[in-house]
Amino acid sequence: MQITNQKRLAARLLGCGVNRVWIHPSFVDQVASAVQTDDIREFIEEGWIKAKPMKGTSRVRARARLAQKRKGRRKGQGTRAGSANARNPRKNRWMRTIRSQRRTLKELRDDETIAPSQYRRYYLKAKGGSYRSIAHMRSQMTLEGVNFQGGDE
Repeated sequence: MQITNQKRLAARLLGCGVNRVWIHPSFVDQVASAVQTDDIREFIEEGWIKAKPMKGTSRVRARARLAQKRKGRRKGQGTRAGSANARNPRKNRWMRTIRSQRRTLKELRDDETIAPSQYRRYYLKAKGGSYRSIAHMRSQMTLEGVNFQGGDE
């Protein structure tokens, strides 16, 4: 039995391609005997003829990859395009460091841990790149006799 014509009619009614038309295996004989569009429409309503779902590209692998990247994985030599400076510019590194150091110095001055004259001295040292980080700056200040009371920051 040939159901090419029936599939074509069903595809037109379902608004899909011929390859997506599914005919229930138990009712192939009845579908094959159908000639008119109304008959096909009736079979669609009864559920003997359906449109298969669209096939798409699965995003599962892409999501897994993205989750790994968020954890900091997949950053090896083979992935990199661009110099270290292009990926994390020196200027940005410097701005991050100096801004955090200056913020800390301002907090220390405002809560009167250091005097304004000391603030100026440490500010200029920070500007000159004397400190790698806030922790380094604090350790140097401790060595120079600044005592941090309580547990600020």
